Amino acid sequence: MASTETTTPAKDAGDLAGLEAGLDALETRQKTRIPFRQTFVEKILPPAVAVLLVLAIWQALVSFKIVDDPNRLPAPSAVWDVVHQAWLEGELLGYIWTSVSRGLSGFLLALVIGTPLGLLVARVKVVRAAIGPILSGLQSLPSVAWVPPAVIWLGLNNSMMYAVILLGAVPSIANGLVSGVDQVSPLFLRAGRTLGATGLKGTWHIVLPAALPGYVAGLKQGWAFSWRSLMAAEIIASFPDLGVGLGQLLENGRNASDMAMVFEAILLILIVGIAIDLLIFSPLERWVLRSRGLLATY
Repeated sequence: MASTETTTPAKDAGDLAGLEAGLDALETRQKTRIPFRQTFVEKILPPAVAVLLVLAIWQALVSFKIVDDPNRLPAPSAVWDVVHQAWLEGELLGYIWTSVSRGLSGFLLALVIGTPLGLLVARVKVVRAAIGPILSGLQSLPSVAWVPPAVIWLGLNNSMMYAVILLGAVPSIANGLVSGVDQVSPLFLRAGRTLGATGLKGTWHIVLPAALPGYVAGLKQGWAFSWRSLMAAEIIASFPDLGVGLGQLLENGRNASDMAMVFEAILLILIVGIAIDLLIFSPLERWVLRSRGLLATY
């Protein structure tokens, strides 16, 4: 009997140690280096093949004269010649920088305004009842609708551009944060209050980290609205003192009936949008998912 009593605690201790080792193994992230061949096949090759397929179809439409009017559909080589000429003249980077600098500056300003506004709407019932429907309505309103009143109020200047960006991006950022806060588990809030995290401390240490996935989704959508709002403003409200951005380049191509320039502007707008997403928002989204164990790292 004594032997059984002495071996049972030892067995329990061994089982507990094994359980802890298993949990540690599950929680340990195996940071193995992914081979370049696997990265190339899974992430680089598919979009490259898709781009080549689009170019092949585009060239086929021109070569087989399915669309035989260059004023309607220029050849890829014609678009490339326009892009190359703009590069040689030193204007290409100027087009891109004019729009990107405005877009990022307006987005950062929208972030500063939309984040506290979203927290206020999410945490104060009276404010939500008063402002929540307005934010949803503003989010569904096309950005181009704000260009005429912004021009009348502020004139043809950069302030008008930023106003249009803010009116397009702030509702998306605020609504994204509200959605993220609504999905925070009440258990987190109660645990935070038990530990003394109330008020601003609870918002900073409990609410914002827990609402991060929804907030990041709102930021991503807010950037999309910022970029589209800026393009609409540059196309409609053109003025020499504002410089030539990508939207103005698109409008210049339309005025000159130069489809190669039009396609140049469209491709540059698309490339910039994809680049911002790949360089900023996709890594941020992966970090948020990985920090919550929602993204495999091995």
